[in-house]
Amino acid sequence: MAWDRRWPAALFRGAVPVALGLLLWVAIAGGEQERLQTLKAQPGGDPASLAQRRRHNELIMMALREAAQTEDNVAQRQVPWRK
Repeated sequence: MAWDRRWPAALFRGAVPVALGLLLWVAIAGGEQERLQTLKAQPGGDPASLAQRRRHNELIMMALREAAQTEDNVAQRQVPWRK
């Protein structure tokens, strides 16, 4: 097979998009630590809010377990803490 002059151009055209993709990936991945710090600093990330959210989720799961175990329509039941 003879050497074709179009090979270097074809290789270059194929390598350019790959190189650009790698450069973009490096540029975006470089800010990963900053993004994690921003997420940690968001409101609601403190231990008190997390404990409150956990307690709320526990109450919801208890209500769902009770609803799954009964034949009653718990959606129509009067809730004692409703004002």
